[in-house]
Amino acid sequence: MTGFRSARELSAAFYADVIRPAVDVSHAAGLLGWGSDVLGYDTERSMDHGWGPRLQVFVDEPEPVRAAVERALPDEYDGYPVRFGWDTQEPIHHITVTTLGDWLVDLLGFDASLGVGTADWLITPQQKVLGVVAGQVFADDGRLAPVRDRLQWYPEEIWRWSMGCQWARIGEEEPFVQRTHEVGDELGSRVLAARLTRDLMRLALLQSRTYAPYSKWMGTAFTQLGHPDGLDRVLADVLAADNYPAREQALTTAYRLLGERHNKLSITPTVDPTPRPFHERPALVLGAERFAEACLATVTDAGLRALPLIGTVDQFSDNTALLSNPLAYRRLTGAVAQSAG
Repeated sequence: MTGFRSARELSAAFYADVIRPAVDVSHAAGLLGWGSDVLGYDTERSMDHGWGPRLQVFVDEPEPVRAAVERALPDEYDGYPVRFGWDTQEPIHHITVTTLGDWLVDLLGFDASLGVGTADWLITPQQKVLGVVAGQVFADDGRLAPVRDRLQWYPEEIWRWSMGCQWARIGEEEPFVQRTHEVGDELGSRVLAARLTRDLMRLALLQSRTYAPYSKWMGTAFTQLGHPDGLDRVLADVLAADNYPAREQALTTAYRLLGERHNKLSITPTVDPTPRPFHERPALVLGAERFAEACLATVTDAGLRALPLIGTVDQFSDNTALLSNPLAYRRLTGAVAQSAG
């Protein structure tokens, strides 16, 4: 085996040298779907299992193309095995030949080439959508680009509603960091500060119109936003704080910075981002519900306005078994429709 080469680069070359000559029909192809390599986050460490050239080829009639690809595959390419496995997975090749519609149903749970409804947006995990829009395309006969364009980001009203739900989520726990400290539960105070840090990171991604990948890579995606206002350093201070005053100072600074970012979006009237006391208690908070209300006041869609403020599936669940399985999260479609009805 040779040294590290990004999967995007390896798979692009494999497509050009091996797959493209074998496919003599109109098609699209790319490295899409699951995996760190789809997001461009793979490193040398990624090579320790399940490593080698892989991609998808989208055609109208898969069977003859699948057979042609099988005949064309070498045992190795550029020193990498073409057939590989991991854990209990037997070594196989990972060149998927299918229709775009079938692949979308398998990945997302629905065929986004036919349209994306409100319920689809609300219950499809962001990581799944990233599998369509963030991967590298090697060829496109016109079938792939419209789907990637359609899924590039939430529709405006769903975006505003999601931000409102995220602000509301933050507002629910702001004062608890002080309250747990007050009763001597320092561990609980730290855990709540960490939860709020994650929620603030997700809010920053939402504000930047950037889908959040799953937990392993969310910090990487957040860092790649760039933070000239120093939000990344402030959130690091929240987690490093070993006493409540330092924790509160860092948290309220982060609240203010995100409040200022909200105002720069100009999607609502200006909301004062200055931290303030929580009623008569000795806790300093933002009052995030004010930002939630401002966002939600701009949502005119009656179906969205009728929903409980739990947000999209990524906002109310971080359960891997749910978010990774379309058969599981698609069961929520009826519940969303019923709530909105």
